[in-house]
Amino acid sequence: MTVPPRRPLSGVSLPPRTLRGQLTTGLVVLLALACVMVGVTTAFALEGFLVRRLDQQLSASGGKFAASLEHEATPDRDNRPDTRGQSKGTFGARLRGTTARAAVVRKEGGVSEVRLTAGDRRALTELPLDGEGHTLRLSALGRYRVAAFKGDDDDVLITGLPLRPVEETLHRLEWVEGAVFGAALIVTGTLAALWVRLSLRPLRRVTSTAANVAERPLASGEVAMPDPVPVADPHTEVGQVGTALNRMLGHVGNALERRQASEERLRHFAADASHELRTPVANIRGHAELALRHEGPVPAEVKRALDRIQSESVRMSRMVDDLLLLARIDAGRALEREPVDLTRLVLDATDDARATGPGHRWLLDLPEEAVTITGDEHRLHQAVGNLLANARSHTPSGTRVTVRLAHDEDGIRLSVADNGPGIPEELQPEIFGRFVRGDASRSRAAGSTGLGLAIVYAVVSAHGGTVGVESAPGRTVFTVTLPVSPPATYGAENLENHERDAGA
Repeated sequence: MTVPPRRPLSGVSLPPRTLRGQLTTGLVVLLALACVMVGVTTAFALEGFLVRRLDQQLSASGGKFAASLEHEATPDRDNRPDTRGQSKGTFGARLRGTTARAAVVRKEGGVSEVRLTAGDRRALTELPLDGEGHTLRLSALGRYRVAAFKGDDDDVLITGLPLRPVEETLHRLEWVEGAVFGAALIVTGTLAALWVRLSLRPLRRVTSTAANVAERPLASGEVAMPDPVPVADPHTEVGQVGTALNRMLGHVGNALERRQASEERLRHFAADASHELRTPVANIRGHAELALRHEGPVPAEVKRALDRIQSESVRMSRMVDDLLLLARIDAGRALEREPVDLTRLVLDATDDARATGPGHRWLLDLPEEAVTITGDEHRLHQAVGNLLANARSHTPSGTRVTVRLAHDEDGIRLSVADNGPGIPEELQPEIFGRFVRGDASRSRAAGSTGLGLAIVYAVVSAHGGTVGVESAPGRTVFTVTLPVSPPATYGAENLENHERDAGA
């Protein structure tokens, strides 16, 4: 049973299914993870380095700027803080009791007062007086690295440097790393795809050879195996797969050769046996007919035995003729190629079936214009006659049998439908096999050889067509599709899969 491929859910992307796609994706993903790890490590290392630099600057300043905030204004001196040697953005604060004064250095040595919120005062008050740097967010200034020192008047002096330059440096690093890593991923992904494609070239040859073998009809007929896969290095995984495939192809090729030789011997035996049986069967039939025409008194038991000999010889003659026909088609005996009026052929075959089975209802559904094809008229007449005989033999009297002929885009379509009891489901897959009977006892009593539908299949296939059956209780339809003109090389070549498809 063929399982249909699963469709991906809407909006859900499935990983690549090919080995090449998986290897390429895996390499790119690993490289992306490595880039992320390098980027994160570099960012943390740079941030730590820059923050330590700020801490060193804070320790070196020793709260100088904050100490200058202690001076009060006098007549000979204003209260401007000392900003000498202080970089832009330097923060200074003096805490004494409940009072606090804070300022920040602007450009060109200017100083701006900073209004501290209650939260800022609380955070500054909680800083340890260890002269070490601590990260703090001020409401009016943002994130700062600050250090607290004890003043001369039992007050607290706080000096801070902004973290914005550090953050800007880290952001620039992230942009640079993102651009560099993105370009590296694109280039690496392209090169990885080419490298994987080149590395898997031997595996593609193995796959191509395996697919070639899978597409060949291995069930019957002569099969030419493909050339072995070239193996560059048998020690690699791909080389081991190629070696195993070549070994398997060798075993399969040997098995197919032995099977083909066995089939040829069987065909020759069937043809020779059928040919040799024709003469003795004809002689038996002739002697039985001669004995039945004897004018003298013949005991009833003897007459009955002669009747049985005559009927069985007739049935055996039909079987021999059918076997010879199948053997000729199997051997590639060319069929006739001539215009055939298929409409007239169906009319004649139905008239013959009506004369043989008057208890059935025979209906015709034919197109207004004559349907003409190229083929072997005698063999096509035999195939249609076998289909009608099959419907007559395996359905009770009174069954309606409808014969339809139509011309559509697929070619010529001929169907024989009946409303009989149907064909058992377990028999349908092998209904076109040789010596297959639905009811062995009745079939033999009716003179069936079990070769009628096999001949239909062989003749239709030899004409480049197809035949199928659909059956259920109350309706059975045999459908034959024929091309208007058979292929240039038709005959045994179209029967290579006959035994497999017919279940022989």
